[in-house]
Amino acid sequence: MAAVGAISAGSLSSHPSNCSILSSSYLRRHLRSLPSPTLLTSERRRWQGLNSIALVVSGPSLALAAYACAFPFTALAAFPPLEEPSNALSLPTWAIHVSSVIEWVIAMALVWEYGEKSGFKAWKGLSWGMVPLLGGAMCACTWHFFYNSESLEILVALQSALTLVGNMTMCIAAFRIFKAYQGGAQ
Repeated sequence: MAAVGAISAGSLSSHPSNCSILSSSYLRRHLRSLPSPTLLTSERRRWQGLNSIALVVSGPSLALAAYACAFPFTALAAFPPLEEPSNALSLPTWAIHVSSVIEWVIAMALVWEYGEKSGFKAWKGLSWGMVPLLGGAMCACTWHFFYNSESLEILVALQSALTLVGNMTMCIAAFRIFKAYQGGAQ
């Protein structure tokens, strides 16, 4: 049950990286301790590949963002000058947005795997409950990509609606997990 609180402690937009790293490492340790008769070797390789891809993608982007923060003029000198509007997101802000979406997808995959390995199918419901929040994150990133264009303000409303629906579906999924564990203890 501690994993539910760690994963659903906040929505994607307010989920700090250190919290998600701690919760994913807890989930990974717990997954490794479970017997895995249902996971085939090819499936394990696929999950290991997912973790490798996440590290390959998020590592350089965070390093580039840290370099840009530490040496803003040097980092910008390598690129030709861009004429961006004043409301454009900075490179470090984009790094946070992209890495948060990647972390969310990895968390969804880990929760799904936990449901597979533990035998509690209610955990898969939590993974499905996370989908609307991912959709909301994609709306936010799309809106920012187009410099918060007024013609795309429908994305802001859609993101709000998806966040509301996602919070409700995660709440329902967490309740179903609670009931599944209660039923298993009796």
